[in-house]
Amino acid sequence: MKSGAVSKSDAFSAEDPVMVCGVVESTSSSDWTLVREDNFNWNGGIDPTKWEFDVGGHGWGNNEKQFYTNNRRENTRCELFPGSSNGRLIIEARREQMKNCEFTSARLKSKVKWTYGRLQIRAKVSDGRGLWSALWMLPEKATHSSVYWPDNGEIDLMEQVGYDPLRIHSTVHTQAYNHIKGTQKGNSIIVSDAVSNFKIYTLNWNPDKIEMYAGDDANPFANHIFTWNKEGDWTQWPFDKPFFIIMNIAVGGNWGGAHGIDNNIFPRRMEIDWVRFYQQR
Repeated sequence: MKSGAVSKSDAFSAEDPVMVCGVVESTSSSDWTLVREDNFNWNGGIDPTKWEFDVGGHGWGNNEKQFYTNNRRENTRCELFPGSSNGRLIIEARREQMKNCEFTSARLKSKVKWTYGRLQIRAKVSDGRGLWSALWMLPEKATHSSVYWPDNGEIDLMEQVGYDPLRIHSTVHTQAYNHIKGTQKGNSIIVSDAVSNFKIYTLNWNPDKIEMYAGDDANPFANHIFTWNKEGDWTQWPFDKPFFIIMNIAVGGNWGGAHGIDNNIFPRRMEIDWVRFYQQR
């Protein structure tokens, strides 16, 4: 069990699927209490009481080329680090035929939904033309409008495309600001060791502001990526309701495949060391 870990039976409890956390105002770790955690410290499959899968190969609105599988060990598994009791989640994109798609991968969703607080994910991404890795969030349901997306919001904590592997993007999408209109709000930075080392990606989310960072164990807040302050009505700020986490690797698509797909790179993976939720003391 990693430092500061809670019991595996407590992490992402299915009995408490919706959380509302306190207001975020500080990056100091002493101001926060760890309330949910998953460390993936075993060899085998994911815990189905805490995670579920989006499944299919219909392009996902972005002309993506992969088929997302359902808890298939080749695409999703937990593995211990060599010689260690600590583990990580592996999401692996593979070049193989499935259901009229030329690639397979996985897209996991948290069963816990939450509103406000801090999310941290320690992850390592891969390079290679055609990859599109993401740690992001969508709302539990449509509340502001019957049009689920983009009206009800999207928070992209970390996106990375394999043809520009050291550039990390953080973005928000709303009815007023989204990539269909070319008005999405976000920023990107260079993280020189994003592929070679695990990095900590942090979302601070409160009723008036969203902040996103990339850092390391010594300083998780070393690199500020993007801040979005509340403005206007729900068309500009729909971020007042429960969201869930999504972790995935896409192959190709409008963005990931903008420079083609290098078929020789596969398999490629994103590794997630841990996922943690905090609330303010």
